[in-house]
Amino acid sequence: MTHQVYAFEPPERFVAGTVGPPGERTFYLQARGGGRLVSVALEKMQVALLAEKLEELLAEAHQRFGAELPASAEGPADNEPLDTPVDEEFRVGTLGLAFDVETSTVIIEAIAAEEAEFDAETETADDEDEDEDATPEISDDLDRLRVRLTPAEVRQFIDRAKRVVAAGRPPCPLCGQPLDPAGHLCPRHNGYHRR
Repeated sequence: MTHQVYAFEPPERFVAGTVGPPGERTFYLQARGGGRLVSVALEKMQVALLAEKLEELLAEAHQRFGAELPASAEGPADNEPLDTPVDEEFRVGTLGLAFDVETSTVIIEAIAAEEAEFDAETETADDEDEDEDATPEISDDLDRLRVRLTPAEVRQFIDRAKRVVAAGRPPCPLCGQPLDPAGHLCPRHNGYHRR
């Protein structure tokens, strides 16, 4: 089966966003450009980790290659909702980052999850003999979303991604788990309902 590569080099807009109320949100990366709109679904933790790793990549690019970095996001913040329709092309399994020294741009690649993800419950004793340091192979026949951004565009993406992640349910001050509007069963209160 052939795979699809959705390349935006550069996109008109590349953002992280959500659909749904807090506690039931679905997270997306969305790229728009050249009359195309591509949305891929991912987990909240992947969005938070992507923002963190992009900050590290920018800092390393500045340190190693002398890349010019904006101190903060330039221009007005993009607080607009995701463009519609939000049609999920695929669910992200792996995220890849690279810095292109020649063009001083950041490449972000979101790769679709494998059809048959590894099931930890079916692990056998034979699997324990495998090399623990081995990194999983990423198949070349998976759909991908690839965008190329300037450091200023990356800074804007990071700022928005952080706002999107923080806009969810507030954490419980005792256990850190998200609080629903009706409260939750806090493990720090031995299972008693906490509001």
